[in-house]
Amino acid sequence: MAVRTVLLYPDPRLRLHAVEVTRFDAELERLAEDMIETMYDQGGIGLAATQIGARESLLVLDVSEDRHGSRTFVNPVIVACEGRLTSEEGCLSIPDVRERVERSARVKVAARDVRGEPFTVEAEGLLAVCLQHEIDHLAGRLFIDRLSPLKRERLRKHYLASRRGAERTAVQG
Repeated sequence: MAVRTVLLYPDPRLRLHAVEVTRFDAELERLAEDMIETMYDQGGIGLAATQIGARESLLVLDVSEDRHGSRTFVNPVIVACEGRLTSEEGCLSIPDVRERVERSARVKVAARDVRGEPFTVEAEGLLAVCLQHEIDHLAGRLFIDRLSPLKRERLRKHYLASRRGAERTAVQG
């Protein structure tokens, strides 16, 4: 297993759409293991393959209290949703940014495991939010895309300015 580099906004690769997985092999299992290790290393609760520059339709998450409940979803699709929920979200690809986002309160997701076995999950609360957030990544969408245009632009300018400042400080240090 290896920790991979998480792409940071505004990297254009974050906007690419994932490709459906058709080969369920040791390489896919290795990718999922690397993603889980990367998610834990970065302190996240979810990670999509597109966030590390991989094109597979694959996400991992762990919303458990003890951080021993990682789950892998290959080719995940939301097949049903209901209700509305607004909660604060963050993203490993946009560090230090948190905003309130509205999503479905409950979702049903169909996916496969790394061996290709199909399964479905009915989720609510944090698990539902995390699944929607990561599935958005697989479609090239970031949580900030769900904000109003004005708020998104203000956030973008502030985030990019703070990154430039951090890069200057690192170069001077």
